[in-house]
Amino acid sequence: MTRVAVAAGHFGRDVAFNLQRIDGIVREAADSGADLLVLPHGVLTGYHDHLDGAPGDPMPDLPAPLPVDGPEVAAVAATVATSGRPDLVVCFGITEEVDGERANTAVCLDGGGVLGLHRKVHLPAGEVAWYRAGDGFTPVTTPVGRIGLLVDYDKTFPEAARCLALDGADLLVCTCAWPASRTNRARSLAGDRQRRLFDLYDRARAAENQLWLLSANQTGQHGTLRFLGQSKVVRPDGEVVASVGARAGLASVDLDVAAGIDHARRRFHHLKERRPDLYSQLEHPGSA
Repeated sequence: MTRVAVAAGHFGRDVAFNLQRIDGIVREAADSGADLLVLPHGVLTGYHDHLDGAPGDPMPDLPAPLPVDGPEVAAVAATVATSGRPDLVVCFGITEEVDGERANTAVCLDGGGVLGLHRKVHLPAGEVAWYRAGDGFTPVTTPVGRIGLLVDYDKTFPEAARCLALDGADLLVCTCAWPASRTNRARSLAGDRQRRLFDLYDRARAAENQLWLLSANQTGQHGTLRFLGQSKVVRPDGEVVASVGARAGLASVDLDVAAGIDHARRRFHHLKERRPDLYSQLEHPGSA
């Protein structure tokens, strides 16, 4: 069995404070016997204060970018190394510095250092002017299996998760800083349309690819953005088996990763039953 944990919490601009919070979450997960921990996006320097604006507008208050090989990421690996579970795999999102540009990047590491990363491919309107997009999807090989990494908006696109599934991912992991709707706000987060989409995408990406999915999201308020939480673990049939809710916290559950995938694909095997010869519109829209 593999014990997995997903966290929800608020992470702002204070790197030292964020590292203390990460230390506490990692040690709590390690004490619970977790083999895999997923944290939200922006856990080291936070996220935007808003998602408005367009190319040519003044630069908003963006989080400071950090190199993956810098001391901050190394500090997370050191926390894992001294947690009593040095083989604990931890995935989290950062604003990465890449050749003088920013990228929204999911990092996967254990106590020995970085195992792999994924740079967000799909940039929404509020990010496209300020961030460098990633260029593909490749699972990361880890002690708990092949992990397909996604960064929040990536999960909106079925092709992203499908590429990872076709490349042999065992688990899909999505690090998120996903806010509530900024227009036509609901009275409570329970009725928020962005919350409905967040949950829908988590369940759909798991079910359509028949894979486990772990999704971790920020909570609280930053600037004009109110984050949803809703960190969760989803079965390969789309059912939620563990969740945190709208507040900060940690949820964990024991999984038989291979057995869960095999069971979901026993009668209907979505990957084998595809008809890519009939999907020409995916490569050449309007060709039908």
